[in-house]
Amino acid sequence: MAFFQIPGIEIKDVAAAVPTNSVDNMDLECLGYTDRMNFVQKIGIRNRRVAPSNLCASDLCIAATQHLFKLRGYHQDDFGALIFVTQTPDYLLPGNCTFVQNRLGLSNSTYMLDINQGCAGYVYGLATLAGVLYSTGIERGLLLVGDTVTRILAQSDNTTVPIFSDAGSATVLERSANGNVMYFNLGADGTGTNVIRVEHGGSRNPVDKNQGAPYLSMKGIDVLNYSIRHVIPNISQLLDLSGYDKDHVDYFVFHQANRILNECLYKKLGISSEKAPETLGVFGNTSCATIPLTINHCIGKYLETSTVKLVLSGFGVGFSWGSALIELGPVHCPDIVEI
Repeated sequence: MAFFQIPGIEIKDVAAAVPTNSVDNMDLECLGYTDRMNFVQKIGIRNRRVAPSNLCASDLCIAATQHLFKLRGYHQDDFGALIFVTQTPDYLLPGNCTFVQNRLGLSNSTYMLDINQGCAGYVYGLATLAGVLYSTGIERGLLLVGDTVTRILAQSDNTTVPIFSDAGSATVLERSANGNVMYFNLGADGTGTNVIRVEHGGSRNPVDKNQGAPYLSMKGIDVLNYSIRHVIPNISQLLDLSGYDKDHVDYFVFHQANRILNECLYKKLGISSEKAPETLGVFGNTSCATIPLTINHCIGKYLETSTVKLVLSGFGVGFSWGSALIELGPVHCPDIVEI
């Protein structure tokens, strides 16, 4: 357990972008009609956004950022730190931060960090950027979180194709004398490294012409078991150590893995479904982008004029998990960009 708190930092904006291409799981060829119906009803994912081959995670995150720049009047020199969280970078190297810094025209003195994280990535990125601002005195930072996971799926794999989707997000953090404390509780269990994995492509198991493209594999039952084993205690510890009761929390924004898992989490935590917003049916599982996408889509308009207490919970590849207790709002959540 890594529990810590960071004071004096506020979230000012949460923006998101998705590909225009929407795929209906009822049209999937890798499943029969009855299986499609059962999947949509039980797993909760009907529609997914799938990026074309020329659209990368950086493009989605940059689109969300540029939308914010236009609406909010931000200038390139307003940002002293940039963190990019993704499992599907444009290239193996260099990291996506360099592309963003160049395309957005950010200063050459910008603090930049690329993070390889999956479904817990938004919480890890939030903790990292908040810590950087707090410790360095940098006034404002940009957190970009996104994936194009559909790019690494075998189209014949009916265990992964109907689940995953593509999206990007941009979150602006600022130092503030009036900023409330952010509480974080992070963890990982390395025995679960084989639960979600792309076997080929790294130095340990490189791709060659006989192996073909590297594809994602996932052991769904193991994901469920790891999540129940670790995520529920993680959130309970976060609440206990921060001194808050679950009834003090307005919303619990879970990573949008699937409906079975998320219903299990909020039932075991003893919270109502009304306090657990869901975007599975609209956007599917967008990996590290599910939390900001859900905030924006489900409660973004409310947050324009209101303040709420949120528990954010991400969990997945690694096996890793992280939760955060934050006070959010008023915050700018513009309409989701489609590119």
